Amino acid sequence: MVSIDEVARLAGVSTATVSRALSGRARVSDSAKQRVHAAAASLGYVVSASASSLASGRNRNVGLLVPFLERWFFSTVLSGTAAELMRQGYDTTLYSLAEDRDLRRNVFDTLLRRRRVDGVIAVSLELEDDEIEGLLALGIPVIAIGGPNPKLSTLTVDDVGVARLATQHLLALGHRRIAHIGASAEFDLDFHIPTQRRLGFEQALADAGVDVRTTRFEPADFTIEGGFRAAKRLLGGAGARPTAIFAASDEMAIGALLAARELGHRVPDDLSVIGVDGHELSEFFQLTTVDQFPLLQGARAASAMLAVLSGAEPPEPTPLPFELVVRATTARPPE
Repeated sequence: MVSIDEVARLAGVSTATVSRALSGRARVSDSAKQRVHAAAASLGYVVSASASSLASGRNRNVGLLVPFLERWFFSTVLSGTAAELMRQGYDTTLYSLAEDRDLRRNVFDTLLRRRRVDGVIAVSLELEDDEIEGLLALGIPVIAIGGPNPKLSTLTVDDVGVARLATQHLLALGHRRIAHIGASAEFDLDFHIPTQRRLGFEQALADAGVDVRTTRFEPADFTIEGGFRAAKRLLGGAGARPTAIFAASDEMAIGALLAARELGHRVPDDLSVIGVDGHELSEFFQLTTVDQFPLLQGARAASAMLAVLSGAEPPEPTPLPFELVVRATTARPPE
């Protein structure tokens, strides 16, 4: 294994200069820095993580807290976060806060207190007061993605606004019999995203003079299979069939498209469908959606964390962008 002394001899500088040049945390002349990097590359020298941590007090590691690992949205946010951190030489440690209360408590009471991370990014988590206090007591930066939290620096998602935009698109096309596929109570976790999206849906209908009490709602589990089953209940039930469906996620919207096809309904001639997220499959299915740019959400959270770790002030609550993307699954209702 190549030592720092060998790099110093080849570059013609002291070991202290090698350490400063490779860490980037102190001033080193450009010529010395170039010689050090050239020598390190020539010898295949890699900075020891443990030595770097001892010298700097930093682990170059950021902890990521997420509610689900198997869901596309969360994994995409994580991809954006991890990629940006890796570009800056940071590792990531993933903590999945499962529904098991004991496991969740272990993350806050034990794992994070081992101080192996320099900061924490919480993705779409509604943290309890004692959990927030525990994070703040660590004395490291904490940045959240999701609903507003007055105690944490947060990149906020306006789920009410997202749902209003999707519903307003259907209303503008002339739809009035609009059904909604959302989530049942057991899936309404952390920042109550399904509830917020249903609220935005109902607000848009009320603003347009549509009686919310006449609209149909079916719960699902934010998966393609769940959306498929919910849409079959909406399209195959008694009463007037909806002319449009607003699904609270793209995966459920894709399930609705598949259900419509199985039941012989043409999209968008007989039925319009819109989702939310900007799923990678939405373009393949030509799905109209409200894109939340999840990859960008993760990258922006990582950039904010890196800025704070470099000495910047924690960011003020920052709204994240979203955008209506109109494709081939929405059109005017049938005559």
